[in-house]
Amino acid sequence: MQSNLATLLQRAEEGKYAVITFNYSDLWDLKGIIRAAEEERAPIMVAAVPAIVHNHGVKFIGGIAQAAAESSTVPVVPHLDHSNSVALCMDVIDHGLRSVMIDASHLPFKENVSIVRPVVEYAHARGVHVEGELGRIMGANWEGVFVDGTDYLTDVREAVEFIKQTGVDSLAVGIGSGHGFYTETPHLNIERLSEIKAATGAKLVLHGGTGLPEDQIKDAIRHGINKINVGTLIYTSYLTTLKKTLDSYEDQNYSLSLFDEAVAAVTEAARGWIRTVGANGKA
Repeated sequence: MQSNLATLLQRAEEGKYAVITFNYSDLWDLKGIIRAAEEERAPIMVAAVPAIVHNHGVKFIGGIAQAAAESSTVPVVPHLDHSNSVALCMDVIDHGLRSVMIDASHLPFKENVSIVRPVVEYAHARGVHVEGELGRIMGANWEGVFVDGTDYLTDVREAVEFIKQTGVDSLAVGIGSGHGFYTETPHLNIERLSEIKAATGAKLVLHGGTGLPEDQIKDAIRHGINKINVGTLIYTSYLTTLKKTLDSYEDQNYSLSLFDEAVAAVTEAARGWIRTVGANGKA
């Protein structure tokens, strides 16, 4: 079912759990994600990154995302993740997505604001949620590469001013998480997270969920994270299982049965995360 993201995030904050955003790449992993949400009775978001949108086409992504949300028995919010294009954000909004992330965090503060503000104005006029980002998410992924330096942390005063100047509904923060698989144990800066939450009162987002220790995830939720993004685990669960199936595949007339085990693997990966963030039974 379609649902209002602001309402879901507020319920999560009050209930001390997080709404989880799963990245998908096609119909099959999307199916596995939603199956997990329905079985666990959890509200979720399903997100496509720009590369996926461009590959499939805006109309196709808008169509399958809306269909998945409307046919689901739990709240599902279709989302555009890590877009640095104002035009793409507006395009997916016009094709039915109810949440977008406009990410200009790689730019200086004033330029970030100038890019985010028109997306917010366009989205809010259509009842759509907007996520921005300050600070940097470590690692290499769709948004680029950021692996060196210590200036990844979100500045508290900038966070206050950014929300004031842009009107974003949620803010992705840099507190030490990273995209992809971690090569060493990450250490989230919970103190900085607490400072941002206290200063802004905003709904806060943690990217780079795959591989984070469970105790740090729960600590982050306790100190102000309302939404957590997970992509790498979904992609790898899907692809590694599909490869195993293909390696043992016998001649058949149809490809449909190829995906059964891959979908099941995605479902189990998503199920684990739903339970970790405490969203099971919250739909």
